[in-house]
Amino acid sequence: MTTSTIKAMAIKALIAAATVTAATAPMALATTAHAAAASQQTAAKNLNNQLVGIRSMTANFSQTTKAGNKTTNFTGSMSVQRQNQFRWETKSPAEQLIVANGNTMWIYEEDLQQATRQSVGSQIGKSPALLLSGDPSQIDRHFNVSQPDANNNYFILTPKSSNANFGSLSLSFNGGRPVMMVLQDSTGQTTTIRFSNISLNKKLAAAQFNFTPPNGVDVISQ
Repeated sequence: MTTSTIKAMAIKALIAAATVTAATAPMALATTAHAAAASQQTAAKNLNNQLVGIRSMTANFSQTTKAGNKTTNFTGSMSVQRQNQFRWETKSPAEQLIVANGNTMWIYEEDLQQATRQSVGSQIGKSPALLLSGDPSQIDRHFNVSQPDANNNYFILTPKSSNANFGSLSLSFNGGRPVMMVLQDSTGQTTTIRFSNISLNKKLAAAQFNFTPPNGVDVISQ
């Protein structure tokens, strides 16, 4: 698998990521064999209850993406704010920026001098990047939600859209905060994201969610 392929797959994972984990150790995703699962309706309600109090969030992130025998690590920072505003900035190993102002989403790859423009509306239901920045009450419209243990705030989301950027997403909470997210896609790639230096529910400047392509950059509209 080539480096360019890994990078393209990683960008899909980055688009699919706007949740956070705490600096503390994440809770285990496994559940006991005797755990009683919540119904799908209850699971969606419980997930909504976890997310509804999060109006904005900033954090640093570390991401590990595994594809076959290749493992790639990424670091950077992120910000999300309702409604549908987010900024996901990768600083290592290469600089990349994904930013949305509620209407338009940009993917900027500095090393390629390329910026891709998409409608935020076209991504709803395809990517969990809008999970925190969107409307929690609409989650069950776009995802099937399961909760393997009704007493454990661990959820599995599968997109209803056939064009989604991922196959499943596992999300766990601790103390009212999302603490770990694991994405699986149809190619067998696994992406795990953890966050640190988290700040919740502060008013974030709208300017950081806007993007103007630098002069000379190729702009692609999708």
